[in-house]
Amino acid sequence: MKIIILAGGPEERQPDLSLFAGEKAVWAGVDRGVFYLLKKGIIPGCVFGDFDSVNSSEREWMASFNLPSFEYDSEKDKTDLELALEWALGQKPEQILLLGVTGGRLDHELANIQLLLHGLEAGINIEIWDRQNKIALSAPGPHIIQQEPEFSYVSFLPFNGPVTGLTLTGFKYPLQDQYLPMGSTLCISNELVNKSGTYSFSGGILMLVKSHD
Repeated sequence: MKIIILAGGPEERQPDLSLFAGEKAVWAGVDRGVFYLLKKGIIPGCVFGDFDSVNSSEREWMASFNLPSFEYDSEKDKTDLELALEWALGQKPEQILLLGVTGGRLDHELANIQLLLHGLEAGINIEIWDRQNKIALSAPGPHIIQQEPEFSYVSFLPFNGPVTGLTLTGFKYPLQDQYLPMGSTLCISNELVNKSGTYSFSGGILMLVKSHD
């Protein structure tokens, strides 16, 4: 099972939702993300939020769909997205995609990226997608990466401390047993030269970003 969560980030930053047409996925909406889904004709399986980002007429229209809802007060210790993600993790899916979580307020965007840690802890693949990027975290070990022509740039960044033993094969700029400290831009804008490549590392947490211009 795949769960796709759409939050209320700027609509112009969202990936094209038609890319997911025909997929067997459970949709969830967070705050204004519910409004975006319904506008696209996608009925979410459940919705989350305090809905402070929709006006009264939009909220009334959303309520007409009688969606299963988890509503929260605006004053709480977790964001609406984190609460939705906790629900999604509890469903034990194979993958969770987070959409509409970049752009807008920088504090929210940075916190949303940090939420990817919950996936590593639970052993569930979580990725952030927007119109220009795909973001994921990797634990130490060997990994295979597939070329995606529409996301030609591949960048590796240390996430919460230095990464040790980073080795890249099948890339334009290969590496062997490289130490990657926090603040390094060494691994920005690499490219795969074949349909697939590999990366491996021995310590730390690595953030993988696929991007296009």
